[in-house]
Amino acid sequence: MCVLFRLPPERQPVIIAARRSAIGRAGGQFRGLDVEDLAAPVLQAALADTPFTPDQIDDVILGNAAGPGGNIARLSALAAWGDVSVPGVTTDRQCGAGLEAVIHACRFIQAGAGEVYVAGGVESHSRKPKRALPSDAGPIPYDRARFSPDNIGDPEMIEAAENVAKTYAISRARQDAFALQSHDRASVAQAAGVFDAEIVTINGHTQDECPRPDLTVERLARLRPTAKGGTVTVANACPLNDGAAVLVITNRAKANALKIRRALSFEDAASAGVNPNLLGIGPVAATRKLLSRCKDLSLDQLTHLEFNEAFAAQVLASLDELNLPATLPNPEGGAIALGHPFGASGAILVTRLFSQLIRAKSPDHALAMAMIGIGGGQGLTAAFRPITP
Repeated sequence: MCVLFRLPPERQPVIIAARRSAIGRAGGQFRGLDVEDLAAPVLQAALADTPFTPDQIDDVILGNAAGPGGNIARLSALAAWGDVSVPGVTTDRQCGAGLEAVIHACRFIQAGAGEVYVAGGVESHSRKPKRALPSDAGPIPYDRARFSPDNIGDPEMIEAAENVAKTYAISRARQDAFALQSHDRASVAQAAGVFDAEIVTINGHTQDECPRPDLTVERLARLRPTAKGGTVTVANACPLNDGAAVLVITNRAKANALKIRRALSFEDAASAGVNPNLLGIGPVAATRKLLSRCKDLSLDQLTHLEFNEAFAAQVLASLDELNLPATLPNPEGGAIALGHPFGASGAILVTRLFSQLIRAKSPDHALAMAMIGIGGGQGLTAAFRPITP
């Protein structure tokens, strides 16, 4: 563990189960489902993978970003189990909300506040409510909340991605090549059934909706940039999506007592802020902050990396700044191919790591990280290791 947290087994967080829905395209296979309809089956399946029952849960923590508001975690817990004793709290760090929920649960374990947490995230872009501000002239529609004051800059996501591409000299060719890598990897993994063990069937749907096995460099090159003179296209950026992911977190002592043979140990995490106009570079600052205080962690040790692919430009810029190869992250595809259901995406990263390190039985010396950039200019990085409790 990180040297900051040489805690007794009763305070060491371990993830013992991880499940997710398939990721649907906005307006696609999950278009008629509200957020609790997506979250509840995944909550049920994740807990069913453990010896725990709903009455043993200390809290349900779910991330959400796009709406519809209210306490979605409590609503989803009630929909999942109908047990009024199970509490719930909803987090919002926008794209990082699902990873933040997992980190919150791990921090509660470290603090000794409880022993069993169910954490993750859920998003339904299909069911995102329409928003409007009141004015004397009538309602003024708006698409999203403000991330930053106007005097600092609050660009739309595509504009921010273009800013990163220009500032860090990320060419269109590199972006397209990375997008193709994501789709190729996801398509191969999907065809091989790699995702089957982590996906919960919802309304008969068991397959991620967005991977494109038919993409080629030539097809990508023919697409026009979304901004005049730019390099970002609809294909080297993520789609809009619906989905949910849930993890069950306990302490190492309890996992050992329950004879759980393999678990994903939470090492530490860090958040950091950056210029909102270059928001995609946030994971660089978060990762450097994490490494500066965890001297026993280093990127030289990194064997597994799940990096949220909101845009190829920001992933490549971040990898360049961290001196990491573009081939390292997302060996079975990332959000460009699989999709980016905002509030769930961070939890999906950890679910993917759980599959790679625990379901696939990676060696104990493995070091994994989840990295995500966040609207408003933030980054979030969390480190994990597989262990035998």
